[in-house]
Amino acid sequence: MMGVIIKNAEEIAAMRVAGRLAAEALDYIGQFIKPGVTTNEIDKLIHDYHINVQGGYPAPLGYGNPPFPKSCCTSVNHVICHGIPDVKPLKNGDIINIDVTIIKDGFHGDSSRMYAVGEISPQARRLINVTHESMMAGISVVKPGATLGDIGYACQQVAENAGYSMVQEFCGHGVGKGFHEEPQVLHYGRRHTGLKLQPGMIFTVEPMVNQGKRHLRILGDGWTVVTKDHKLSAQWEHEVLVTDNGYEILTISPLTGKP
Repeated sequence: MMGVIIKNAEEIAAMRVAGRLAAEALDYIGQFIKPGVTTNEIDKLIHDYHINVQGGYPAPLGYGNPPFPKSCCTSVNHVICHGIPDVKPLKNGDIINIDVTIIKDGFHGDSSRMYAVGEISPQARRLINVTHESMMAGISVVKPGATLGDIGYACQQVAENAGYSMVQEFCGHGVGKGFHEEPQVLHYGRRHTGLKLQPGMIFTVEPMVNQGKRHLRILGDGWTVVTKDHKLSAQWEHEVLVTDNGYEILTISPLTGKP
C-alpha cells in the first residue's frame, strides 16, 4: 500500500461529483463528433464546457513535461493515447478516443470514450466493442481482497481471446487530489498477484487495445503515442471506487445511465 491514498467519506463524495462532471462532458461532446469537425474545435468545446458550464478546470492543460498544450486528448485511428488536438478535420470512418479530466474543488474526474465518426467499418466497431468489454471485465473483478493482477488478467483475456493485443507501456492509476496517484493499474498480468484492493481506493481502469501488434512509438511532440504497425487502437476509461463489498463506477454516463 506504499503511497496509496485511501479516500474518506468526504473525499469519496467529492470524487463522485468530479467523476459525474467528466462523464457529463463526454455526453456533451458526442453531438459534435462528425465528419469535417477538427479536434481543435472539440478541444475548445471541452475547455469552455469545463470552465463556463461546470465550474472546473481541464487538468491536461499545461500538465507534464513538455507541458500538454490542450485541454483534452483526442486520439484518432492508430493513435493509442495522448493525441494532441489539431487542425485536421475528422473524416467519415474515423474512430476517436476523447479523454477528459476535470478538476473540481481540488479533485480529479478522469474518463475517456470511443466515438465513431460517421459510418465506420465492422472491424473498427468490433475493436471498440471488445475494448469496452475488456475494461468492464477488469472492473467486474474489483472488490476488497481482489488484486491488481486480477484486474489486469481479466482485461487481457478479453482482448487477446478476440485476437487483439494489449498495450503494456501505459496503465491505469490511482486518482484523487492528484491527477496520477498510486497504484499503477496494469491491463495485463496474473491472477492473485500484486496489491490487494481495499475499500476507499479509487483508480482508473483504461485498457488500450490494438488491432495489430502491441508495439508503439512516441512521436516527436513527446506526447502522441501511435501503433508501430499503423493499425487501429481503441481505449475506454472509467474511475472506479472500491466499496465495502464490490465496486462503484464514478464516471457512468448521466445521459444513458450506462458504463
